[in-house]
Amino acid sequence: MAESDLRIELTVRRLLRRGRSGTLATALGGEGARAGHPYASLVTVAWDIDATPIFLFSALSDHTRNLARDPRAALLIEEASRRANPQTGPRVTLLGRIAPVAEGADESSARRRFLARHPEAARYAGFGDFRFFRMTAESAHYVGGFARAVWIERSRFALRPEIVAALAACEESVLAHMNADHADAVGLYARRLLGRRGQGWTLAGLDPDGVDLKRGSQFARLDFPEPAANAGAVRAALVALADRARGRKRPKKK
Repeated sequence: MAESDLRIELTVRRLLRRGRSGTLATALGGEGARAGHPYASLVTVAWDIDATPIFLFSALSDHTRNLARDPRAALLIEEASRRANPQTGPRVTLLGRIAPVAEGADESSARRRFLARHPEAARYAGFGDFRFFRMTAESAHYVGGFARAVWIERSRFALRPEIVAALAACEESVLAHMNADHADAVGLYARRLLGRRGQGWTLAGLDPDGVDLKRGSQFARLDFPEPAANAGAVRAALVALADRARGRKRPKKK
């Protein structure tokens, strides 16, 4: 592929983070002719700061019962099916294992991030048979179109722990500050950079690769020009995006 390894990995993370739903493949359990067969289901998904998939599953779902027997799974996220020729569209398949999120701080974080992207799920997230799950991806297969495919192992795909920790530490304060003091800039992100309509857009999530925006049940994703490694880089990226939305050009440093 012509892209550098870094570009491919960034492209993959950006594609994943735009996804709100995907196809989950698990192995059917039980006995009989269907046992062991691959089983594909449509699932909604959110993304943690480190690009880990987060799910909300009912214990009654077939895929949940399948994962209880065998945690191995594959998750397909694609932007191809609506194209005239779907084979030309990008898609990523993650291979890994899915496990329930531990109760406590981890569950609170997963709940917040999932419901920020899927607010309608708040109606049933508290039911006793629903639980949050995370997927630990071991590898990713990216297809960017004809003759553009590559496997990426977790050691190359994963963000560095210190970057994840830095963004986790500043996320809530950045979101609160932007929504309270810079709502005009957030609205410009949505309307001028993403072509979305309406007033009242807010920032709902932050990670090294960009920000999530929402307006009611509407969702939008805005990528940073480059990944941000700390709070200072996040601020610089948000200011640069606001300048672009306003049509300003910042002077180059000499």
